[in-house]
Amino acid sequence: MLSCCGRRLLHLLGLSFPLLTRRPLFLCPHRLMKPLVVFVLGGPGAGKGTQCARIVEKYGYTHLSAEELLRDERKNPDSQYGELIEKYIKDGKIVPVEITISLLKREMDQTMAANAQKNEFLIDGFPRNQDNLQGWNKTMDGKADVSFVLFFDCNNEICIEGCLEGGKSSGRSDDDRESLEKRIQTHLQSTKPIIDLYEEMGKVKKIDASKSVMKFLMKL
Repeated sequence: MLSCCGRRLLHLLGLSFPLLTRRPLFLCPHRLMKPLVVFVLGGPGAGKGTQCARIVEKYGYTHLSAEELLRDERKNPDSQYGELIEKYIKDGKIVPVEITISLLKREMDQTMAANAQKNEFLIDGFPRNQDNLQGWNKTMDGKADVSFVLFFDCNNEICIEGCLEGGKSSGRSDDDRESLEKRIQTHLQSTKPIIDLYEEMGKVKKIDASKSVMKFLMKL
């Protein structure tokens, strides 16, 4: 079920989920106590982070980036996961999905504890693969509702140019053409099947990331 903000967002994007919006949210007050999640997916350079920030500003969602949470936790000397995350990254291994989900859940719980009405979340860059999705379903079953997937579709070359331009300010050492092409291939092999799976359930809304969709929204 979509929240009022979710329905408004989709409406302004020119999208809709008629079957999911027939019952008004106020008829289900218990849902206010459960996180309502929108997974935000797309290839590197599709502008997910930038566009999430604008959605947050306009509609009041809480934006959670899986990558940023792991990076911040890694730097936190008091973290119970910091050393483990550091070890996995140094060994070139993927951080266990249980840790990523634990960080996401913690942030959602803390946000809602401070304000129970702030239960709408944009989760950026997750789930990236089947293991992520299985871990989410196992851990969060009955604890959070996934409203839909907001998929920013982006031409490979535009994605690469976007990353290269962003790398000038971010200083990311991996933002070179060769590594970016590998990251895009990883996205196509690992993340695209997740998008396809949600699309089969009728829970994907696709945005052409090469167009100024958010500029249109900001004018409304």
